Amino acid sequence: MALALSLGRRGQGNCWPNPAVGCVIVRDGRIVGRGWTQPGGRPHAEPQALAQAGEAAKGATAYVSLEPCSHYGKTPPCAQVLIGAGVARVVSAIEDSDPRVAGQGFDMLRAAGIEVTSGVLAEQAAQDHAGFFLKTEQGRPFVTLKLASSFDGRIATETGHSQWITGPMARRAVHAMRARHDAVMVGAGTARADDPSLTVRDLGVTHQPVRVVVSRHLDVPLMGHLARTATQMPVWLCHGPHPDAERARAWEGLGARLIPCALDGHHVEAADLLQQLGQAGLTRVFCEGGSALAASLLAGDLVDELVGFTAGLAIGAEGLPAIGVLGLDTLEGAPRFDLIETQAIGGDILHRWGRVTH
Repeated sequence: MALALSLGRRGQGNCWPNPAVGCVIVRDGRIVGRGWTQPGGRPHAEPQALAQAGEAAKGATAYVSLEPCSHYGKTPPCAQVLIGAGVARVVSAIEDSDPRVAGQGFDMLRAAGIEVTSGVLAEQAAQDHAGFFLKTEQGRPFVTLKLASSFDGRIATETGHSQWITGPMARRAVHAMRARHDAVMVGAGTARADDPSLTVRDLGVTHQPVRVVVSRHLDVPLMGHLARTATQMPVWLCHGPHPDAERARAWEGLGARLIPCALDGHHVEAADLLQQLGQAGLTRVFCEGGSALAASLLAGDLVDELVGFTAGLAIGAEGLPAIGVLGLDTLEGAPRFDLIETQAIGGDILHRWGRVTH
């Protein structure tokens, strides 16, 4: 099952809106087939592994990191494919929360006389599939908020200079994180100040995440990196209900997708923003700021994981803070997270935090 989960992670960031599933076929103690969800979500993991196993799948055990699907879509249900291949046993990590499945895949297998075991490494599977489950149950993607800051929590100097606070190894780690998410998201201020490309580079990755910019007025440079590459790699602009018509036409002409969102005062409303991204199929979003967008997501209790890269330099109180105004009067109201891990990345410190679960 650990191998099936590892295989499934290969599809993260590349198979949305489907879950990233891994499958291992074992017969007589020997692995005869392996598969994982392919780009775009199809083929699914099970038929990939079964095709590799061939006749050896008969009487074998299939280890799958998520309950095999039971509904007909663009492909037959994976539960039916497993039945047709003649497997004797299916071991699954966790039940699918999609109401079209939700135990029905297991029922279909048992009705065909196949032994079913569930709950193996379920906690790891729940983490791996958290984005898919959130989209299914709450309509929004899993959100990782990444902030690279100085020791005193600043992301730029008073003049806006920010490249580079962290070192090359930390930046390489960020590219690897981008590759495992469906989309990379920033606010309009960051897009204007940094002119980012928001791509995965120097890792041999062939796919690129969707690049999402949250900009109420669509006031993002039309000659920047994002605009110049919108026809090669997807750019989605999340804006208010009444954007400037001329800028909207210009961005659409460049190949960008425009997504209208509700407003919360003078800003795009964070909860509706994520609902819109969920409806568009995204399951995992990697937010890289800036400070106002970070504050909006934290204030709305919409951050599932915090990733911090802290560098050994100080910028001072006049620098731009990593997180904008939260309007807190007491610490009791502050968003809190549980520490998951810390490690040195080159000359910087990585610290990763998850939602408080106690």
